[in-house]
Amino acid sequence: MTSVEEPARPEGRARDAARTRAEILDVATQEFARAGYDGARVDEIAARTRTTKRMIYYYFGGKEQLFTAVLERAYGAIRDAERGLDVDGLDPVAAIRRLAELTFDHHERHPDFVRLVTIENIHGARHIAASRKLGRIGSPALDVIRRILDAGRESGVFTADVDAVELHAVISSFCFFRVANRHTFGVLFDRDLVAPAQRERYRTLLGDMVIAHLTADRTPADRPPPTRSAELP
Repeated sequence: MTSVEEPARPEGRARDAARTRAEILDVATQEFARAGYDGARVDEIAARTRTTKRMIYYYFGGKEQLFTAVLERAYGAIRDAERGLDVDGLDPVAAIRRLAELTFDHHERHPDFVRLVTIENIHGARHIAASRKLGRIGSPALDVIRRILDAGRESGVFTADVDAVELHAVISSFCFFRVANRHTFGVLFDRDLVAPAQRERYRTLLGDMVIAHLTADRTPADRPPPTRSAELP
């Protein structure tokens, strides 16, 4: 990739780099979410930010790097929310419900995040795989889930043999489907999954389903065998 020198800024419009980058990322997020990676145009992003294509190349290097930066910021936002989750002092049932509600609220408030993840899956997650930042970002929620599951099992409240990644997938699946599939689901079943009047019902339903699975009364014969790591011969 050839380097691009910083272009001269128009007189009277000097702006600090952090603000300029943030404005470009705001518009790029909207454009990629609307048109997809292939359909988005750097020229359109530049026009909407009242900057130049050359300026975008200076800050990000190109369209591919810009999309990666958009993904990094989008994932960073939900990770920041997870880091701020406070479940200390809550019993395991209340704690897992709080975590499910956080995921529900974030996906609902950030439909562009859902669209961006869908687009990245279409492209085989190649931008995420190539991102050093996303490779290190992990998910703070997994550590929280592990602590909650351990506490629930120790107290005898949780009976299900499920690990943190599986539970995270279950919670995320409901929240993601509700936003990503609202239009097709609405046409097929005449039900708006994001209708404000039904919001609390679905939010409660998610927590109820997760807790019902974790706390189901199982006899020893009903319980699945514990998950074990494959052992070397």
